[in-house]
Amino acid sequence: MSKYAVIVIDMLNDFVYGALKCERAHLIIPNMKKLLAAARDRGIPVIYANDAHDKRIDHEFKLWGQHAVKGSDGSRVIEELEPAESDYVVEKKRYSAFYETGLDMLLRELEVDTVVLTGLHTNICVKHTAADAFYRGYNIIILSDAVQTFTDEDHNWGLKYAERIYGAKIMTTEEFLNMISYTR
Repeated sequence: MSKYAVIVIDMLNDFVYGALKCERAHLIIPNMKKLLAAARDRGIPVIYANDAHDKRIDHEFKLWGQHAVKGSDGSRVIEELEPAESDYVVEKKRYSAFYETGLDMLLRELEVDTVVLTGLHTNICVKHTAADAFYRGYNIIILSDAVQTFTDEDHNWGLKYAERIYGAKIMTTEEFLNMISYTR
């Protein structure tokens, strides 16, 4: 039987409301709320992977401008999806939630073999997190209605790429919730 962890990627004020606002982020919030409640209820670990950049210098600023500066309001998880006391938070400085963060060690300690990816952006941080999960031998599920990006084209491309190249299983939140309801 699979041991899951839900990874919530960059559902931060700057990504939803601020400096790198993604209008389409609002589409996934209801599904994410349902998912997080069900995961917590079933004892599935919830891990937030949040950008937390140094305001003085960060390589990503060259491409995206200053965003999600560590300790700023922009780097906080949006109020609608705030972490629970039982959740884990991993700070990241690059697209992948694995890159120099300690996420892999946390997942190994939790004996997780399957990561369930949610959040922003399908074709950037979600895709790169899927890549690093694949390289580390994790099974990958991406919830198509719990990830989003700036355009439909980029969203669909990111899903197809992760499915083809990393073997990610693409499903809806409802499909995942139905699947875990039988494994209780």
